[in-house]
Amino acid sequence: MNRLFAELSARYRPLTVDNRGIASISDKGSTSSKALGAALIQALGSASIGEKAAGQSSGKNFEDIVRSFVDETFRLLGHLRPGQWEVKKGGAISEFEQFAHLSKLAEVMEENPEVRAALGGDYLISPDIIVVRQPEPDEKINAQTLVVDGTNARATALRKVNNDLPLLHASISCKWTLRSDRAQNVRTEAQNLLRNRKGHVPHIVAVTAEPMPSRIASLALGHADLDAVYHIALPELMAAAKTLNYENEYETLAMLTQGKRLKDISDLPFDLAI
Repeated sequence: MNRLFAELSARYRPLTVDNRGIASISDKGSTSSKALGAALIQALGSASIGEKAAGQSSGKNFEDIVRSFVDETFRLLGHLRPGQWEVKKGGAISEFEQFAHLSKLAEVMEENPEVRAALGGDYLISPDIIVVRQPEPDEKINAQTLVVDGTNARATALRKVNNDLPLLHASISCKWTLRSDRAQNVRTEAQNLLRNRKGHVPHIVAVTAEPMPSRIASLALGHADLDAVYHIALPELMAAAKTLNYENEYETLAMLTQGKRLKDISDLPFDLAI
């Protein structure tokens, strides 16, 4: 078990097992899902005993866990990526410099139904978790030597003198488990971020605890709408597939990892520091 997830698991205990031995991440209607969930729990070494929480409750708890994990681990890498950072539950993307123009667009669509019908879609999405960077004052930029003044770098959003809005560094979608509709929702949000920004693209990632490789592949494979999908216990899931002699499932996971479409959650804070 990797150290980062071990700490996360010990502190927050995101996985539970009911009195029939069915893991909280497993689909009770799928034999493979139940087997993989049980083997994953065994590979992790422990899990709390309890009934599976309702869908919305599980999703919210998972968001809280991932937010706390990213906040704690990303701070450890401050020497690699200096800046004024905040990890929090998501707000409307129009609050951030790259997407501020969308609030004006929403106002136009609200006042003109014809425009809304022509453009369609909901532009003001709210990601589950966001990593935010604040613009920097010139005093900090010039701390080592004179870098900027009133004659240069007049448009960059990193300078507070040019821009007061926070910068969206990362959008993290959290899916406790995956079904086809949930995977499609993540893709739709990712496409919204890609197509509607002015400026750099934030990191766009998804985190899941889904035990079924085929369902993970439904999100991880395909066009690069996402940077990658991160699993809360990828080595243990691969070990579970191997223990069960689920060759197809193991090969799917191996293909996704080798293709850099699927990673373990311990990789996430490092990738956010890029």
